[in-house]
Amino acid sequence: MSVQMTSSEIGVGGDVRWRLRFWSVFGGQALSLVGSALTQFVLLWWITDTTGSVSALAVAGLAALLPQALLSPLGGTLADRYSRRWLMIGTDTISAVCMLVLMGLFLTDRIELWHVYAMMAVRSAMQAFQSPAASASVVMLVPASFVVRASGLNQALQSLTVVAAAPLGALAIGVMPIGWALSIDVITAVLGIVPLLCFRIPQEFGSRDAKQGLWSDFREGLALVWHSPGLRQLYLLLGVVVLAVMPTFTLVPLLVKTHFGGAAAQVALLEGLAGVGMLTGGLLVAVLAPRRPVRWILLGFATSCAALALTALVPHNLFWIAVVWWVISGISFVLGDAPLVALLQTTVPSHMQGRVLSLMTTVMALAAPVGLAVMAPLGEWIGVRGIFIAAGVAGAAASLAGFLSASLLSLDQRSRLNRRDQP
Repeated sequence: MSVQMTSSEIGVGGDVRWRLRFWSVFGGQALSLVGSALTQFVLLWWITDTTGSVSALAVAGLAALLPQALLSPLGGTLADRYSRRWLMIGTDTISAVCMLVLMGLFLTDRIELWHVYAMMAVRSAMQAFQSPAASASVVMLVPASFVVRASGLNQALQSLTVVAAAPLGALAIGVMPIGWALSIDVITAVLGIVPLLCFRIPQEFGSRDAKQGLWSDFREGLALVWHSPGLRQLYLLLGVVVLAVMPTFTLVPLLVKTHFGGAAAQVALLEGLAGVGMLTGGLLVAVLAPRRPVRWILLGFATSCAALALTALVPHNLFWIAVVWWVISGISFVLGDAPLVALLQTTVPSHMQGRVLSLMTTVMALAAPVGLAVMAPLGEWIGVRGIFIAAGVAGAAASLAGFLSASLLSLDQRSRLNRRDQP
């Protein structure tokens, strides 16, 4: 195995150097995520306000998820083979260009629904390369003892994007044309790129035959997951949960508008406070550094799904109670999601993390479009509330079923041993 930078260069042991590098890089990425989340809010609300259709929002969800699902295996393989830093720089740049195109279409009043779908699809494709590169970089930016806390802090930073994006999105479209509102995403993308130009990211490269192709690299990562019963069952569980609940995230604006009689401000309040909940969950993980991540994953996802169903069960005139349930769902989701990423980062070799993490993204992203394809026609029959209730119950049941798997629960011990053996 060749190592681009040694552990001493990482700055293990409280060195200010690794802290500065970590916070600069991921602080910049957090700002970029604020812009991306703001854009997502603005575009989804524009589709909701323009069409009021479950099917239109479902297509938007497919455009935002399917390219990432299909390309994530390639993105993860490239993240293990080539510079993760330059992958992040390139994808952020292309995403910014997409926003410039949409800005021009909105400002010249030439925008059509398919334009929005197309740009969402391109940005989704870029996420297939950016996400595994960023996630796999964490373990090389911090000491092993800080990985779980880094995952929690990273979740907290991403949650800040939810807190800021919805209110900023509602404010932006309230005081300026949508075209100019999208310019915020371009600015934050540049702020995300600058730290990557200033700092190198340490990276390990596993030994491989020079003639070994991308497909062989991908199969190596797939084999690692498949031949580990615990990881295989974890990925299956994630697929089932995402299949059930992911469509609800796309349909939140429609639930607020049709059931609670709200507008963009109410959607912003709901999603903004959910972001506060997610921020709280991330900080809790960072402070507590869970020693049994699998238990946290299962309980966190089960609670989040149950709270999601309870949100839709609230009467139409008690919107504030729905907000409370949605916040609880946000907190508990991160209490499960942050340990999930840390679990993979502490059980998978660094030089294979891009492939394994991207495979997780693929499983989740493929399950999401299937869920949307099923829920779209179902939603026309049982209504948007029915979708939320059914999805929440199914997701909670699948999560709790994970406690019946000894192989899945055994990953806790494997994670603890790996963290103990590393510096």
